[in-house]
Amino acid sequence: MCGIAGELRFDQQPADLAALARITHHLAPRGPDDCGFHSQGCLAFGHRRLKIMDLGAASAQPMIDPQLGLSLVFNGAIYNYPELRAELQGMGYVFHSDGDSEVLLKGYHAWGEALLAKLNGMFAFAIWERDSQSLFLARDRLGIKPLYFTQDAQRLRFASSLPALLAGGGVDAGLDPVALHHYLSFHSVVPAPRTLLRAVEKLPPASWLRIDANGRREQQCWWQLTFGPQRDEIQLEMGDWQERVLTSLREAVAIRQRAAVDVGVLLSGGVDSSLLVGLLREAGVADLSTFSIGFEDAGGERGDEFHYSDLIARHYGTRHHQLRISEREILEQLPAAFRAMSEPMVSHDCIAFYLLSREVSQHCKVVQSGQGADELFAGYHWYPQIDGQTDAVQAYRRAFFDREHDEVLATLQERWHAGDWAGEFVSAHFAQPGAAAPVDKALRVDTTVMLVDDPVKRVDNMTMAWGLEARTPFLDYRVVELAARIPPRFKLGDGGKQVLKEAARQVIPAAVIDRPKGYFPVPGLKHLQGATLDWVRDLLLDGSQERGLYEPAMLDRLLSDPAGHITPLQGSKVWQLAALNLWLSQHGL
Repeated sequence: MCGIAGELRFDQQPADLAALARITHHLAPRGPDDCGFHSQGCLAFGHRRLKIMDLGAASAQPMIDPQLGLSLVFNGAIYNYPELRAELQGMGYVFHSDGDSEVLLKGYHAWGEALLAKLNGMFAFAIWERDSQSLFLARDRLGIKPLYFTQDAQRLRFASSLPALLAGGGVDAGLDPVALHHYLSFHSVVPAPRTLLRAVEKLPPASWLRIDANGRREQQCWWQLTFGPQRDEIQLEMGDWQERVLTSLREAVAIRQRAAVDVGVLLSGGVDSSLLVGLLREAGVADLSTFSIGFEDAGGERGDEFHYSDLIARHYGTRHHQLRISEREILEQLPAAFRAMSEPMVSHDCIAFYLLSREVSQHCKVVQSGQGADELFAGYHWYPQIDGQTDAVQAYRRAFFDREHDEVLATLQERWHAGDWAGEFVSAHFAQPGAAAPVDKALRVDTTVMLVDDPVKRVDNMTMAWGLEARTPFLDYRVVELAARIPPRFKLGDGGKQVLKEAARQVIPAAVIDRPKGYFPVPGLKHLQGATLDWVRDLLLDGSQERGLYEPAMLDRLLSDPAGHITPLQGSKVWQLAALNLWLSQHGL
C-alpha cells in the first residue's frame, strides 16, 4: 500500500523532476516508510512506500527490471501473489524479492494486460515499457485503489490523489459543471472518469490505459459484473446460497491476513464488521485488535454503537480500543479530514474514519473493514422501494437522489446551469444489459459506481491519511460475483441482507444480527446545532468563500431551517453545500 506518481512527456522534453518531487512529497502520508524516484528521458516515476507485504529493501519502488525492460510503481496489495509467483517461477522467471510488487512486474511481462484477470487484490499501478516507449496504467475491479491523471498536449501526469496533482502545478483548477450537478444530485458521487475539476480525470474501475510517448492512447474496461444465477444455480434455495456466501467470505477474510505485520478490524458493531471478527477468530487468529468510535448525541439521536461493538469484543476476547469524539474535536479536525480527501465527500462518517484511523495507526498498519456488504446484499432501505417497479429509474431517483433537477438549478447560480446529467447517467446505466430485475439494476450501479466513489474512496482516503492500509473482504471479486448471481428475493427479506444474515448466524451472536440497522453515526453533522451550525454558516456566508456557486436565496432558505432540509438518505442539504466549500478552501481552489 503506497502512493504513486509519474509524468510522461509527449514533446521530446525530459520529465519535470521538480514537479514530480512535489507531487510525490504530497503523497508522504500514504507511504511514510520510504521514498523513491526513477527517470528515463521522457518518463519519470515517484513512489512513497508503506511496508506491508515485504519489509525488505528488495521490494523498494520504483522497481526496475533492466533485463525485461520494465519499470513499475504500484499502490495496493495482491493477496494471491504467492500462487502467481509460483506459476511464474515454473515459467522460468527468477525473483529477487519476497513481496507482491515483483510479481506484478514479471506477470505483466509474461501475460500483458491478461495479468489483470489473474489478480485477487486492490491495486493501481503504472508500468513503463522501455522498448515500446509506452506507459500502462491499470486499476482494480472495484476501484479500491485510486488513480488520478491530467493530460495536455505536452504531458500526462498521474498520482494516487487529486491534491497531489495540484501540488505539481500547471493544472487548470476550473470546476466541471457536469460533475457539480452529479455532486448535488447523486449523493456527492461523481462517476469516473470525471472529477469536480475539468482538467483532472480518474481512471475508471476495472480499466486499463496505455499511452505512448507520442500521446496515442488506448483504454479498455477489463472486467464487468453480470447479475443473475448461472444455469446450474437456478434451483438453489436460501440454504444453498448462504453456504456459498459463508465459504466465499471465509476464503476472502483468510487471504487478507497475508502480511508481514499485524492486522486488526474496524468494528462498528454491525453485522458486517462483527462477521469479520468472527471469521478471523474461526480461522485461528489470536490476540486480535478491534477498534470502535463514537460521538456526542445530537437531535435525540445516539452518537455511538458501543453496546454492540463491546458485545462482540467481549464475546471473542479481542484487544478492543474505544474512541469517543467531542463536538469540539470534530470542528477542529474537519479541515484536516477534508485536506485528506481527493474529492469532496458529504458522508458524515468521513470524520469518523479519519479520527479512528489516527487511533488505529498507533497500534497496527493493516485493518480489515466491512465496506461493500450493503451494496452487494441489498442492505439499504431503497432496494425494497425499487423491487418490482415498472419505472425503476424514477423509483431509484426518489429514494437515492439528494435533489431533483429543478432544485439543483434553484441551488446553483445561472452560470452553472446544465442538463440533468445525473439522471441521464442512471438511466443509461439501468438500460445496459447484464441486469434484468429492477433491484439488480440498482445493485449494479451502487456496486460499480456509488460504492467506488463514496464508501470505498472514503475508507481509502481517510485511512491512508495516517499510513494505514484498509482491506475489504466483501470486495473480494469472488464474493462480489457470487453476490451478483444471488436472486433479489434471497437478499431483500429480514430488512435486507437476508442471505448474509443467515450465513452470519452460523458464526456470530444473534443479538448483533437482529439489532436495528446502524452506521458510523455523527449526529452533530446531521442535526446542525449550536457551534457546529455557526461554523457551517460561516463556511457558506463568509465573503472569502464566495465562488459564485450558490444562489443566495437558497442559502437563506436552508440556513433558516437546517433541520427541515434533509435528503432522502437522511443527510443535511446545508452540510452538503458547506462540505464543497470546505474542500475547495482546503485545497486552495
